[in-house]
Amino acid sequence: MEGNISELRYHTLSCGLRCVYHPSASNVEYLGVTVNVGSREDGDYPGLAHFVEHTIFKGTSKRRSSHIINRMEACGGELNAYTTKETTVVYSVFPEGNAARAAELISDLICNSVFPERELEHEREVVADEINSYLDIPSEAVYDDFEDLIFANSSLGHNILGDADTISSITPDICRAYLGKYYVASNMVLFYSGPMSENRLWRIAERYFGKLSSASAPLNRIAPGNYDSFCVERSLGIHQAHTVTGVRVGDMFSSGRHAMALLSNILAGPGMNSLLNVQLREKRGLVYSVDSSQSLLTDTGLFSIYFGCDAEDSARCRKIISDTIDSLAQSPVTVTRLERYKRQFLGQIIVGTDNRENFVLSMARAVLYYGVAFTSSQRRETIEAITPDDIMDAARSIHPSRMSTLTFN
Repeated sequence: MEGNISELRYHTLSCGLRCVYHPSASNVEYLGVTVNVGSREDGDYPGLAHFVEHTIFKGTSKRRSSHIINRMEACGGELNAYTTKETTVVYSVFPEGNAARAAELISDLICNSVFPERELEHEREVVADEINSYLDIPSEAVYDDFEDLIFANSSLGHNILGDADTISSITPDICRAYLGKYYVASNMVLFYSGPMSENRLWRIAERYFGKLSSASAPLNRIAPGNYDSFCVERSLGIHQAHTVTGVRVGDMFSSGRHAMALLSNILAGPGMNSLLNVQLREKRGLVYSVDSSQSLLTDTGLFSIYFGCDAEDSARCRKIISDTIDSLAQSPVTVTRLERYKRQFLGQIIVGTDNRENFVLSMARAVLYYGVAFTSSQRRETIEAITPDDIMDAARSIHPSRMSTLTFN
C-alpha cells in the first residue's frame, strides 16, 4: 500500500548521513536528498540558496551541464529541485532499475559542482526572468511581500528568489563555499521509495554518499524578533484586489500546531464546504477563491489567509473573515461539529497520500526535522485528540486584533 509509513526503514551511513527507505511495489522510483538549508542562510546574498539549487546542474568536475540534464532523462526519468526558506531538495523520479544511476548523479551534483562562470551568467538571466514572472502574478507576489513584511529585519524577511542586483554579485567561489558549508552529511537526509530491496539501497547509498563531509553545518538561526501588526495597501493599477492577512504562530515543534492545522482546514481548506468559502463565495459571490495555510519553520510559524475580490469588496471580505474567526475564538464548536471536521480532515490526509511524490517529499522532510516520519495511526490519534477548547485557543491565537494585512489593488 502506497503511503504506509509503518513500513519505513531507517539507516545511517558511515559518514553520518541519515537515510529513509519506503518500500513500494510501483515500477517508478524516487531518490534524493533533503537539506536543512534555505533562503534564511543567504547571508549577504539574498537569493543565494535558490541560485545554488539552480546552478548545481550546470557542471561538475566530471560532467558538463548537457551531460547532467540528459543523465536521467535518457532513461525516461526527471531531475528536480526546489528551495524554501529552510529546506532545499534535490531528487529524481525514474523508472525501476535506475536507482544507482540517480544516486551517482545526485552525489556528483552535491559533492563536485564547480559552478562555471559562463553557465552562471546564463542562469542569472533565467532567475531574473523567474523573478519578473512572479511580479506579473499578483496573487503569488502578494504572499512574498507579506512574508517580507511580517519577518522584516530577520533572515526570513526577504524573497527566496532574491533580486537582480544580489544575483549578479554571486560568484562561483561563493557558490562552492556555500555548497561545502551546508551540503554535509549531518545536515541532510537521503530518501528512497520504490521496489528495490532495503539492503541494496544501503549498499548504493554507502557507495555514492558514504564519503560526504561529516562536518557540522553552522546554521546560526536566530528567531525573528517582535513586530508591530500592519495594514498595508499597494496600488498596482489592477482590477482585482489580492489580499493576504495573517499572524505569526508557533513553530513546527509547538504543541498547538495540530489544532492550528485543523483550524486552517475548517476556515479555508480545500473543501468547498470550508467556512470562508461558504461565506465569501457560495453565499455572497464575493471571491473566486479563498485559501488558508499554516507554514511552520524551526523557530516560528505563519498562519495566513488569501482571497481575491473586486477592490470595492475587500473591506467587506475582511470583515466577514474577522467575524468568522472571532466566533470560533469566543465559543467552542460543538463536539458533533468537531467530529465532522476531524473526519473530513483525516479523509483529506488519506487522499493526499495517494499522491506518491508529495508523500515521499513530506516523509523526507519529517525525518530531517523530527527524526522519524509519523505513522498514519499516530497522525489519526493526534487529530482525534483535539478538543473544542483546542480549536478555540487556536482561533484566539490568530484573533483578528492580532492579524496583519497586505492588499494589492
